[in-house]
Amino acid sequence: MLNKVSDIGNYAVECAKNAMSEKELDEIRVRYLGKKGKFTELLKSLKNLPIEERKTVGALANKFKAELEKVVSERSEKILENDINNKLKSEVFDISFPGEDFGFGTLHPVTIVQKQIEKIFTDMGFMIADGPECVTDYYCFKALNIPENHPARDMQDTYYLENGQLLRTQTSAVQVKVMEEHKPPLKVIAPGRCFRNEDLDACHENTFFQLEGMMIDKGISISNLIYFMKTLLTKVFGRDDIKIRLRPGYFPFVEPGFELDLSCLICQGKGCPTCKQSGWLELLPCGMIHPNVLKYGDIDPDEYSGFAFGLGLTRLAMMKFGIKDIRYLNSGDLRVLKQIHGE
Repeated sequence: MLNKVSDIGNYAVECAKNAMSEKELDEIRVRYLGKKGKFTELLKSLKNLPIEERKTVGALANKFKAELEKVVSERSEKILENDINNKLKSEVFDISFPGEDFGFGTLHPVTIVQKQIEKIFTDMGFMIADGPECVTDYYCFKALNIPENHPARDMQDTYYLENGQLLRTQTSAVQVKVMEEHKPPLKVIAPGRCFRNEDLDACHENTFFQLEGMMIDKGISISNLIYFMKTLLTKVFGRDDIKIRLRPGYFPFVEPGFELDLSCLICQGKGCPTCKQSGWLELLPCGMIHPNVLKYGDIDPDEYSGFAFGLGLTRLAMMKFGIKDIRYLNSGDLRVLKQIHGE
């Protein structure tokens, strides 16, 4: 048995050393080291040998196997080096010839929209905040008036992590953290990436971008909310005829809560797959900040009030640039992204 192992091992190593191409080397690798290779079969057959012979034969087989793996790796590098050298010898390069023009890159559509909105809000006195994508249950749910076992948690399919944290499902996770660090009067926006275990379709992705915003001061009302939202959309789209509608919506962290819908700019309100044939696109959940959320942020709800909104940057980019399918934005397909140019 030892002679058989030596014969197979020596022959395999010699074949690998003399291989002239990567294809030939790969065939040798599969023939001897693959799942059904000769060394694999040898090691499987050891169970039929006496214990003492099993140890000796097994050690020799493993020795040749390791040696073959080393030779295959070294030979592969040598073949690649030879291929490059042969190519350099056979091809002539004129270093004075103009190089290929790869053109200039462009910003991602979501980045373009985010920068534009940041400019709009900073011009109105808002500051920009940031927050982690991995957060605790407290900031993503409990401090937003969504206690454990609350049915609202079922509205968002959450990615939970082994360390007890989770991937934030909304940029609202930044709200209370900002309240803890800054006191009223407060005007802030917080753009960022969010994650939900969604069924993918033309208007849903498991990774998307939002922009959280809130304003807290004395005497803030719904009229302030409507003014800022209307101003935002008018400036983003550069037109005054944007059609929006405000309808009641349930969100535990605002009271009252609203859904601000935008008339679909893909189909001009006629109905298409992007808006699920409704003519409207849910764009901007918003409302007056719930007193419990203000309390979690150590702000007195009897003295202060405020509004909050969560703007879907991804959907807004779709409307602004006429992108019919949300999946294009995360696809990395340059044919799509090159069509979008910043202002």
